[in-house]
Amino acid sequence: MTVTDTYGTNTHTAQQLADLLAERLPATFAKRDSDYFGVYFLATLADTTRIKVQPNTVPGDDGEDDLLEDDHPDVSVLLIVTAPAEAQLLGTELAAVDGLTRLRSSRN
Repeated sequence: MTVTDTYGTNTHTAQQLADLLAERLPATFAKRDSDYFGVYFLATLADTTRIKVQPNTVPGDDGEDDLLEDDHPDVSVLLIVTAPAEAQLLGTELAAVDGLTRLRSSRN
C-alpha cells in the first residue's frame, strides 16, 4: 500500500521548490524532461519515498499546454509525494514551506 500526497504552490517555481526541499530534506533532485510531463524534478529517499516537483501545465497533444491538476487551475507548481504506507510522512517538513498547500491525500 502507498500513500500519495499532492501539494500545490504559486509562491515558488518548480526549480525553486526543488532547491528549497533539497536543503530541508535528505534528498537530491534530478532534473528530468518528459514528453508527457515536460521538465520536472525527482528525488527518491532511502525508504523509497518519491518526491516529484513539476509545473501544473504539461505539454498537450495538440501543441497547447494542459493542466495536470484540472481541479486546481490556479496552482502553478505541484509537489507529489508517493511513499510506502509505513514510511514516515514528510508533513512536518512540508508544512514549514511558505506557500505550499496540501491539495489531497490518497491511499492505494
